[in-house]
Amino acid sequence: MIHDQNATLDEPAVVVRSLRRDYGSRTVIQGLELRIARGEFVVLLGESGCGKTTLLRALAGLDPLDGGSIDGASRPAVVFQEPRLLPWEPIWRNVTLGLRDDNRTRAAAALSEVGLGDRLDDWPRTLSGGQAQRVALARALVQEPRLLLLDEPFAALDALTRIKMQALVRQLVAKHQPGVLLVTHDVDEAIVLADRAMVMRNGAIACEFTVSAAARAHRSHPEAINLRERLLSELGVSDLPVAA
Repeated sequence: MIHDQNATLDEPAVVVRSLRRDYGSRTVIQGLELRIARGEFVVLLGESGCGKTTLLRALAGLDPLDGGSIDGASRPAVVFQEPRLLPWEPIWRNVTLGLRDDNRTRAAAALSEVGLGDRLDDWPRTLSGGQAQRVALARALVQEPRLLLLDEPFAALDALTRIKMQALVRQLVAKHQPGVLLVTHDVDEAIVLADRAMVMRNGAIACEFTVSAAARAHRSHPEAINLRERLLSELGVSDLPVAA
């Protein structure tokens, strides 16, 4: 079951206890424990099929639980890999989809935060991929969620746009203070964004690492290099240079 609580900033964004999720006779997640604090940025890595997206869907309330509990917000905000904008609605109405009313003023404020304050009445088809993801992010944050779930939201973007979006997300999380769980396959992205980086294996959290501010800020910092090697090792990937 998912329990709703009255949140304050000193409370956790979400607490997962002994979570189990089955697909038919196959157990995908078993005995998983997780706690994310308000304002904390947690990144989840793991091989395809290890249960990352299953966990995210359970946290989002999109799938039922087969065991355990999730204590936290009943309506966490989710940003998917695809922006999932409604093409027949103007951009500002896409932002208010998560609200109980079409509040144009709140939509305008949210779009201004992501650098699209002048695009309220434009149509989704006029946006680039990065701009569409900015709208999706505005739609999530306008709800002021305790928990923000990000399912590889930058995977389809070009390298430069991805870097800009990473910086924007980090900035907005610092401002709004939701707890964040980002699912990604990108180790470098995890180091740039995370306060904690976790590796999921066989339906459970296999290990986790604290990411220092120095490692986040400088890719060439010794702590960043060491963490990258450790994460790659946990993921079963060799970091040996490719011969010319």
